[in-house]
Amino acid sequence: MAETRKITFFIALTLFAQEATWNFYDNQVPALLRDHVASAALVGVLMGMDNLLGIFVQPWIGNRSDNTRTRWGRRIPYLAVGMPIAALLFLLLPWTTSLVTLVVVMVGYALVMNTMRPLAEALTPDFITPDRRGRTNAIVKIATSLTIIVASLISLFVVDDHPRAAFAIPAAILLTVTLVLIARVRDNESPAYLAAVAEDTPGDAGSPLRRVVVELVTSRDRRRVLLLITVFLFGGAWFASRSLMTPYGMEALDLTRGEAGGLTLPSGVAFLLAAYPAALAAERFGRFRVIAAGMAVFAAALVAGAVTQSATGTVVALCVGAAGASCFSINAAVALWNLAPSSRMLGAYTGLYAVTWYLGGFAGPALIGGAVDLFGWRWMLLDTAVLATLAVLVVLRLSRLQKVLA
Repeated sequence: MAETRKITFFIALTLFAQEATWNFYDNQVPALLRDHVASAALVGVLMGMDNLLGIFVQPWIGNRSDNTRTRWGRRIPYLAVGMPIAALLFLLLPWTTSLVTLVVVMVGYALVMNTMRPLAEALTPDFITPDRRGRTNAIVKIATSLTIIVASLISLFVVDDHPRAAFAIPAAILLTVTLVLIARVRDNESPAYLAAVAEDTPGDAGSPLRRVVVELVTSRDRRRVLLLITVFLFGGAWFASRSLMTPYGMEALDLTRGEAGGLTLPSGVAFLLAAYPAALAAERFGRFRVIAAGMAVFAAALVAGAVTQSATGTVVALCVGAAGASCFSINAAVALWNLAPSSRMLGAYTGLYAVTWYLGGFAGPALIGGAVDLFGWRWMLLDTAVLATLAVLVVLRLSRLQKVLA
């Protein structure tokens, strides 16, 4: 138990350090871009580049690390090299003097950090037994969510007086945590690494990503495919509910831009408060049952928000919906890890989860935006609830299949 708590702390610390730079990047790099370009659309395209890179990089690096064997393990060697490089590139961002150099550094930083994220996340299934992964994932989610506050505080108290030095704070956190990780964690001792080594055969180079994907798609066991479909659908609903909320508040609720932008703030707190109980509930009642219930709560809350059609009602609906969404967010990745056919595929499955989530994040707002064009902003929450309900139906089918195969 003590060992589980210790490794949970180090995993959460690693992802906290990574997300601290990511959130500060999202906060301040748009301002750096505005020094060189006037087009808000171009700024948006360049800021969205990291998600595009992640779609290609994360499954690849996850699979590559699965097939890596060193005396330090399969994830730590990459993290030990990549995190300091990312910190250096992050430090260079405010020192660039042209759009070209800024974009080059942005691409380098986004490329390296996209390789680091799935490796750190994969440490959870590497070290933690399937029945305890939900709790660890909840703690990790809480830690990474707190980086939003850290990035905001740095922006508030440091950026105006020291715009370049401010970038050194997240970079220093990243470097310090790298040293701690190198000194205290070796994933060659993790249960999943030892199991993967035991499965190795002489001359076996591991499973290439193409083989992992082909096995996933062609397998008679449809649970993993259904779960990824659920991730795509609910990811679309979640991102739509966040990214379209400000225009919804302005168009449907007659709020100012600032007032509308603050609608989602209380729901962030609700998500954090519900995260750990969502993990405990999954251990007691079953992971798929809790995922389905959480998404159903999310959908029902948005329906209620659409009916009330007021600022207060929307805030309450978003808080209840975020608490429901935490049941999905904490448990869906854990469910996919637990369905992986081998310990040799945990990194690849971590990357596939991320890609499916990002694709949902891209498609969902576009789909709901199209529905808004047809039916108006008044029904935006209801449109989003319909998409979430589709995710519920898929996971219910998955839950029935789980009972048959259990």
